[in-house]
Amino acid sequence: MLTVLLLFSASLIGSAGAEAAQLRFAFLGVRLQNDNERLEPTTRAERDRMTAIGGQFTSALETSGGYVIVPLTDEVRAKIASGQPVGTCGGCEADYGKALKADRVGWITVQKVSNLILNMNVYIADPETDKYLFIKSVDIRGNTDESWSRSLKYLLDNYFFEQKS
Repeated sequence: MLTVLLLFSASLIGSAGAEAAQLRFAFLGVRLQNDNERLEPTTRAERDRMTAIGGQFTSALETSGGYVIVPLTDEVRAKIASGQPVGTCGGCEADYGKALKADRVGWITVQKVSNLILNMNVYIADPETDKYLFIKSVDIRGNTDESWSRSLKYLLDNYFFEQKS
């Protein structure tokens, strides 16, 4: 019985340590850079894909056990909506991360050159130092739900989580 109690206590201590090791992660969103907006306006399907890969990204981070996703406050959402695009705002990402008390901030940009050629970029930075910790890009062939989802999965599995091992 004593052995069972000791093992149970050790597992509780281990879980508490694992939770303490989780980084607070603020996901600032997905932006589509449509290079041909005037000729091919952004579609509802593309807006839906942006939402879907944002959810896929945060879910993958949470599932990894290394991160807890920090929800954006209404104030930060309003600043993001009214300011320059995240990733081009000269350090606003670090400011948002500090306001949210996050250890890391991240965002995704998808560049649409055409319906055949797209590029997905994932950025992760340390708000405290305002330094990028991860920048990776993957090319996408085809503008479909599956191509976007598989591209993000490939990027995470082969670059982001691989570097963490």
